[in-house]
Amino acid sequence: MSLLLKRGKTMSVNNEFDTLKSVIVCSPLFMEISEVINETQKHFIDENINKEVAVEQHNTFVKTMEQHGVEVISLPAVRNFPEQVFTRDIGFTLGNTIFISEMESEIRRGEEEVFKAWLEKQQVKLHEMKGHSIEGGDVIIHGRSIYVGISHRTTREAIDNLQTILPDYEVIPIPFKEKYLHLDCVFNILSPTEALIFPDALDRKEYRMLTSRFDCIEITEQEQFTLGTNVLSIGNKKVFSLPINKGVNSELRARGYEVMEVDISEIIKSGGSFRCCTLPIMREDSYNNESAPAS
Repeated sequence: MSLLLKRGKTMSVNNEFDTLKSVIVCSPLFMEISEVINETQKHFIDENINKEVAVEQHNTFVKTMEQHGVEVISLPAVRNFPEQVFTRDIGFTLGNTIFISEMESEIRRGEEEVFKAWLEKQQVKLHEMKGHSIEGGDVIIHGRSIYVGISHRTTREAIDNLQTILPDYEVIPIPFKEKYLHLDCVFNILSPTEALIFPDALDRKEYRMLTSRFDCIEITEQEQFTLGTNVLSIGNKKVFSLPINKGVNSELRARGYEVMEVDISEIIKSGGSFRCCTLPIMREDSYNNESAPAS
């Protein structure tokens, strides 16, 4: 049995929206913009990050998840890695396996080795992605379909390799404008049939494909900048979202979602929000949906 989970539980993630039972996070203890690696950081470089505020906001986020029945597991923060709070990027869980990313950005290289060593102590099943860069923020799982962004962080070669590793899955490359960092900054799945999307980041072909598969809520440019797509679904139509994204939150509520507004505005200065700060390792079916793969 894995030591990572409470007794009697096993890892299992097959989509982005079933009931979140266990998740890996990392405190922003050493968070700072020391080297600009995305457009958001460029905007906030002079102001930078107030670490105390970031930690306080992160603690509130963690406590709120725990209040909703989520087991929150903390990856120890390492001083050398100021972006480590974004645990989603260093891996992704598919079924009962954690896939460890190959990080592209130099400032983040080495996070994978820390994560791997920690996971090995936890006795979990893992698979290292080697040879070509791929980051978890570009990987969005929908049962047997896996949408993977082609970005300056994730290469086409890595996506082809993932398809080879997972022959029973449909791995779908999604090119988008690189200034938007990761796919989950412009697209995110909310339910078996609904998604958030920022149309301006996508070519018409990909936009048409995604909107033909999902009933999409379109995000404005302003709310894309404040990471309106980067919500975290925890199941039963409950979603974490930033208070500032009033348009997104209003539309979600109109569709019957319970929107839990938590302020992590200090953390998003570095270019990531709720989804970026969480690496789910266990979800339980709450939709009785057809998107989850057969066991």
